[in-house]
Amino acid sequence: MTPTANLAHQLEGLLGAAQVTTASEELSRYPVHGVLPTAVARPTNSQEVAEIVRFALTEKLSVLPTGGRSKLNIGKPPERYDIAIDMTGLHQLVHYDPGDLTLSADAGMTLQSLQEQLAEKRQFIPLSVPFLPQTTIGGTIASGIDSSIRLLYGTARDFLIGAEFVDGKGAICKSGGRVVKNVTGYDLHKLLIGSLGTLSVITRLNFRTYPLAESSASHLAAFRSAAEALEFRASLEKLGLPFSNLEILNPEFASTFAQALRKENAVVPSAFGREGWIVYSNWEGNSSVVSRIRTDVENSQRQGQFAQSLDGSQDRALRELFRVAFALLYGTSPHSAILRIVHHRISNDVLEKVHEIALKENLVHRLLLRPVGVSYLALTAGNDSPNSNESLSRGINATTVELLQIGATYSILQAPKHVTTDGNLWGPQGSDTSLMQRVKHAFDPNNVFAPGRLAGGF
Repeated sequence: MTPTANLAHQLEGLLGAAQVTTASEELSRYPVHGVLPTAVARPTNSQEVAEIVRFALTEKLSVLPTGGRSKLNIGKPPERYDIAIDMTGLHQLVHYDPGDLTLSADAGMTLQSLQEQLAEKRQFIPLSVPFLPQTTIGGTIASGIDSSIRLLYGTARDFLIGAEFVDGKGAICKSGGRVVKNVTGYDLHKLLIGSLGTLSVITRLNFRTYPLAESSASHLAAFRSAAEALEFRASLEKLGLPFSNLEILNPEFASTFAQALRKENAVVPSAFGREGWIVYSNWEGNSSVVSRIRTDVENSQRQGQFAQSLDGSQDRALRELFRVAFALLYGTSPHSAILRIVHHRISNDVLEKVHEIALKENLVHRLLLRPVGVSYLALTAGNDSPNSNESLSRGINATTVELLQIGATYSILQAPKHVTTDGNLWGPQGSDTSLMQRVKHAFDPNNVFAPGRLAGGF
């Protein structure tokens, strides 16, 4: 019996033949930077997940939990990838109390399915993230992907109130609870946010829910320069209004947005035809609140500035585009590198230097400046250029040098294989590296979960 056949036979003994596959066409659906697992296991409950982990521990195998597989290429390729644990078999809304604004759901439930059930009670979870139809709530938390409305609602850390997970010893663990005000234990579940499956297998998550807004509206303003766009956004921030979104697009990314709207046969707002920098603001609430904020924003417009307010279908179309902004960058080209940048404030000088680097290396650069100290930069090389790999690497290196000089940190979320395999995806190691290693060891002492995928090589 071959090693692969033996592994399949042993897993089938744990789960049953219908829940295990080693067929090549099935394995090809679970790549991480081109690395494929030896087998795929599909548990249907947390006890089966624990049995898989204990089996992997005994056999000295590695495992990687997966969901909708929309963001598996974030992080480095795992050093070993023996078993993919497909969590989509755990997909129930286990508990939901609309009056208490709390819920508990299996990690393999899709975010779209969960939001649809909550919408029946005029509630939602403020995770406005891309890949909505296929992304699971466990994958959303593990990837740490940003929500486009975090300016108003915060990040998952603010409304994830508990979790169940299987640790590296195969034990089923719980953290937090199912009530918003829970004072027992430690918030260990918040360590799972952005962990990329390297700490545990998430099996269930508890959230606080929020009421759906009655209505919303948007405002667009177009500028010839980044400096003008930054200045206008700063003026909106000083108003102290409860914006749900307040972002800036550079001309190249604004063009990508316009193309996406045309593809959906949606009306393209006139601001996108100005070939300049776009400032997008969005707000929500009851009709009187929405109307009042619109008035304040329109009163902030500058003389000679092109601006327009949107509501109805145009507002909804733009909200959707900003929700999937990362996916638009992600699907730009296989020759793209996407950087997630965390900073205090990016100045016009830095933006000009990034632009100069892109011009020098013949790279297209698409930029999204979010209002919460997080920005996304996509650098794209021409796929017909014989030196595209070298140009992209030089562009990444020069850009990250500029970012580090202003005290920013970065992570490379997508890049060609030569970058993800050999490059530094996480920037210089910080003083917290040893702490991260201790956390990894506490959750996964035998390095069962996706070894080498996260920062620091663990």
